[in-house]
Amino acid sequence: MQLAIVQTSPVFGKVQENVQAALELMESMPADLYVLPELFNAGYNFIEILEVERVAEQADGLTFQALLAFAQKRICYIAYGFAEKADHLYNSAALIGPSGLVGLYRKVHLFDRENLFFQPGNHGFPVFNLPFGRIGMMICFDWIYPEAARTLAIKGAQLIVHPSNLVLPYCPDAMVTRCLENRIFAATADRVGRENRGSFDLQFIGTSEIVSPSGEILARLDKDTPGIVAVNVDLQQADKKRINHYNDLIIDRKPDQYSR
Repeated sequence: MQLAIVQTSPVFGKVQENVQAALELMESMPADLYVLPELFNAGYNFIEILEVERVAEQADGLTFQALLAFAQKRICYIAYGFAEKADHLYNSAALIGPSGLVGLYRKVHLFDRENLFFQPGNHGFPVFNLPFGRIGMMICFDWIYPEAARTLAIKGAQLIVHPSNLVLPYCPDAMVTRCLENRIFAATADRVGRENRGSFDLQFIGTSEIVSPSGEILARLDKDTPGIVAVNVDLQQADKKRINHYNDLIIDRKPDQYSR
């Protein structure tokens, strides 16, 4: 399957413009699955909760409708981050395809001031079956908790889609380790640019990437420029958990020893 990561530079609060900019990048390159950044449609650096409420959408909101039209036209799937309006506000990611919503993930590990605006996710770490493979979802700061990627691997995910708004420099290299220790693919879609809003100034690091189960960086974008890149991958490679005759990364786990 053809896997694409889309690196955008959203303008804070300009939802329609940000969605259109992402669609223009996606139009330039065919893929079976596109991965967009965290909160790609809204921007990230909120100052007060009223700003979140203004851009938050239900799972079938306007952003969903615009991306669904693209998915139906191209017969493809899209994973993207957005502020979800539900029983609470969540930092969420949706996976959609030609038939509509496939599944939803709500960010479990909130970063820094996200805790002022969002509730932690309550869906666990889901895995969804697509025609070309099993897709797990996490968002940005989830990367720093090895349990997130490991849980998805144990549930059978072959690929982790990872919408992100990274400001710490460590994640791109750390995802190599996450892929190695789980023998899994990962597609981290980050944003670029700066959001300086009063006393809160954030610079995003870009460096969106696709990593293989062997830790090979199959594609990596730069730190400053919006863009898109696609790689042809065989997700069945992620089913090979055996690293030699005696060791299988999943079967050999010893959960009874980890709490001692």
